[in-house]
Amino acid sequence: MSMSLQQSNLNYSLEQFYEFLRSERGLSVTTQRNYQQQLTIIAEQFIELGLTEWQNVDASWVRQVASRGKRDGLKASSISTRLSSLRSFFDFMILRGELSANPAKGVSAPKRARPLPKNIDVDELAQLLEVVDDNPLAIRDRAMMELMYGAGLRLAELVTIDVRDIDLVRGEVRVIGKGDKERKAPVSGQAKIWVEHWLNVRSQLIKQQESALFLSKLGCRISHRNVQKRMKEWGIKQGIASHVSPHKLRHTFATHLLESSGNLRAVQELLGHENIATTQIYTHLDFQHLAQAYDQAHPKAKRKKE
Repeated sequence: MSMSLQQSNLNYSLEQFYEFLRSERGLSVTTQRNYQQQLTIIAEQFIELGLTEWQNVDASWVRQVASRGKRDGLKASSISTRLSSLRSFFDFMILRGELSANPAKGVSAPKRARPLPKNIDVDELAQLLEVVDDNPLAIRDRAMMELMYGAGLRLAELVTIDVRDIDLVRGEVRVIGKGDKERKAPVSGQAKIWVEHWLNVRSQLIKQQESALFLSKLGCRISHRNVQKRMKEWGIKQGIASHVSPHKLRHTFATHLLESSGNLRAVQELLGHENIATTQIYTHLDFQHLAQAYDQAHPKAKRKKE
């Protein structure tokens, strides 16, 4: 079959789909144009591979679309958009009774790379934590920042800490992480000092019986949003160039600790990660270096010598 006849056969169904988008779906002109652009590229690729009818497409054909996109240097999000367009088209053909199943349903795009937050360097961190105000809210905020950086806590873990969870004598705090898993995090150095300062003035904010360690100015447990807002404000007030957030303090904790110790296993445990691969996401260091540090630090992870 000639190339032009192949293209004509495939394009006929596509034109019907485009008309369906215009008349039935009410999609924007931009969205329709994107669908058409992606499906035109896919049709051209299929023709190059010898496809004559859409009914002959199976999952292996669709996987070739994803593989071709990856080879062409497309981002994961662009490949995902291309596959989404193909899935919508096949859904249309199922609606018309021309297909019995959607061959693109089980094919997924490559995972999108998770953007990493930039950590705060040591000098900027010292500048951020140089909070000298002596009012209860400022003391509370420094205690929160010191604790988040000192123990690598998640925001959700910080706000759910109760007074009874922290033991300054032992230098530890009990936190509930993801999946309701409990762990103990260290509280030492400046974190210990400022949490103690905060406990000494906490009664100035409390207005009723409240178990939360950190309180809002209304005397109740501080909210996630309030913590984010206060840290952002302190970043601006202290002249920090980068945006300050709770997660950035946690990321900075992991990065600084890993750079100074090289002990990936210890960082994994302190962050409360179930899988050590997750810990690597929080670092800017070469993973091979981290894996080597892990192998040296954890006896069960050491590779058997051949």
